[in-house]
Amino acid sequence: MSFHREDSPGYRSRESLYGSRIAAVEPGGVDAIPLSVRHGRPTQMFRTWISPNLQFATVFVGVLAVAAFGLSFWQATAVILLGNATGAAMHGVLAAQGPRFGLTQMVLGRVPFGYRGNVLPAGLNSLTSVGWFAVGSISAALALNTLTRLPKPGCLLIAVVVQVAVAFLGHNLIQAFERYAFPVLASVFTIATVVILSRATHLSDTSPRGATGGFLLTFATCWSYTAGWSPTASDYTRYLPVNVDHRKVVLWCGLGVFVPCSLLEIAGAASACAGSDALGDPTGSFTDQLPAPVAAATLLAIAVGAIAGGAMNVYSGAISVLTLGIRWGSGYRRALSALVFGITGSALAYVGLTAESERYQAFLLLIAYWVAPWLGVVLLDLYLRRGQSDSADSRVVRLAFDPGHRNWAGSISMGIGLVLSVWLFSNQELYVGLVPQRVPAVGDLTPEVGFTIATAIYALLGQRIAGDPSLAKMPQAPGTDHPN
Repeated sequence: MSFHREDSPGYRSRESLYGSRIAAVEPGGVDAIPLSVRHGRPTQMFRTWISPNLQFATVFVGVLAVAAFGLSFWQATAVILLGNATGAAMHGVLAAQGPRFGLTQMVLGRVPFGYRGNVLPAGLNSLTSVGWFAVGSISAALALNTLTRLPKPGCLLIAVVVQVAVAFLGHNLIQAFERYAFPVLASVFTIATVVILSRATHLSDTSPRGATGGFLLTFATCWSYTAGWSPTASDYTRYLPVNVDHRKVVLWCGLGVFVPCSLLEIAGAASACAGSDALGDPTGSFTDQLPAPVAAATLLAIAVGAIAGGAMNVYSGAISVLTLGIRWGSGYRRALSALVFGITGSALAYVGLTAESERYQAFLLLIAYWVAPWLGVVLLDLYLRRGQSDSADSRVVRLAFDPGHRNWAGSISMGIGLVLSVWLFSNQELYVGLVPQRVPAVGDLTPEVGFTIATAIYALLGQRIAGDPSLAKMPQAPGTDHPN
């Protein structure tokens, strides 16, 4: 690939100074990463993605399958594996675009949605990231409060300061934090899962329990949890060398979300079979089943895992804000955006310290509602552009930074898919659609319907993209020190 924005000496100098340094602030904003500073291997992506998913928010998805949606343990396990496998595969495919283009996921979204049309998914991802940051911060604060008996606001302050500090320094520190957190988190949660599975009751019960609606709701929440990382997938692979084996990137990024999500969600389902108050006090219900030393280590791991995920949410949320076109004059605009984003998310977390479990369930479904039609457009666009040459890839990068680029097919497809699917099939506390109002047993088909509608409409409106003549008429590469 010939175009990676290396023609600006000033920009290249900043990036070359950053290189692979950990204790340094990542410069720039959402610029393409030059070939000269690429580093890393696909295998490291397994640690990068496994650590942020080793947290109690993951466990609680499994708790919901049994305690809220009425499935048996084995029913929940089957749906958990199916939902996670589907979401992880989509995540891996998008992650492979990072080394290919050197761009963040939301910037790449400007190709199928247009420069201005991409404001819709970028704005939604900003809100999603701040929501996840708040959820993780609350989880970390509650775990630290139980472990240390310090006041909850003080525990929350500790958690948010660490997360924002890691995100402020940027990509290399995040990769290092996830790498060193991995063995600790993996060891503690594996031991906790083994203990939970060995002590949980009713695991041998194979009799049918859950209705169709329970299956669909469980699939939607599990898929949402793994696929919810997809709008940030290439944010953490864009520094990989362009010549890495892209199949390995797909594999390790996909496994990085599939393995921890499946392990902890199954543990959550098992704990719900034995816990007496799985929804009212999910953390306590889970740790009460563990020996005291393991329970203490698990509480600490819950806090560390939440911080690992929260730092990535602050980082990607800040990137999404910049993708909206907000202008920052500093050469460290990504870092400043992370700081502002972190402060905003901290305020939301403080307000949500007393949030109920139903709000978490609703939050997961809301993510699935917009991510599904977004993925339908993005994945189909990738398929239509398959087999492009390096020179065509270079022109795609130019297109992502061309303010004049328009592709309303993407926005129209996503918008119609989102509105119709929610109007007809949404089934949660905020709104119940027309179909579940009349047939409650249908559960929640919003993600599946939204994905299908958006994909079908984009296939009709965007057929010309495979041979898009605009690719041959793109402007010259813009200056690398653009305000985004």
